[in-house]
Amino acid sequence: MKKATLKTIESNDSVSLYSICFNGSDESEFEKFLNEFKDESTLNKDFQLILMALSRIIERGALERFFRIEGKMNDDVCALSLDSHKLRLYCLRISNQILILGNGGVKETRTYQENEELCGYVMDLQKFDRLLKAAQKNGTVSIDKNYIIGLEGATFEL
Repeated sequence: MKKATLKTIESNDSVSLYSICFNGSDESEFEKFLNEFKDESTLNKDFQLILMALSRIIERGALERFFRIEGKMNDDVCALSLDSHKLRLYCLRISNQILILGNGGVKETRTYQENEELCGYVMDLQKFDRLLKAAQKNGTVSIDKNYIIGLEGATFEL
């Protein structure tokens, strides 16, 4: 069983970006994604597109048009909607003001389900999404505009 916490990546009046840290790691899933692909020259264009999209989100918010739905109907899993056909960054879009960045990778199959690594990232986000919704329902966590209240020290067991 994995233990997950949320780390704040960026927060301003428009949006708060969070990322998941597993099993007490200081490095979030999003930071692992950045470290894995920042020096990958064959994917540099895709990587830059993802960074540019994130700057737009930081400026304007996590608007629906920036994403492609990737998960199931009842979860908030999505990927940044880019013209890129190779590199994917999976996220949980909670609202226009709250985005949880996950991990991602090179998508060389028709669907993420056909790639074990990508499927694992999406499944982790789906499990986290369910736990976050349950925590909201039981009142341990609440959402106030662009902040998730009650995260300090909160650990989720996936």
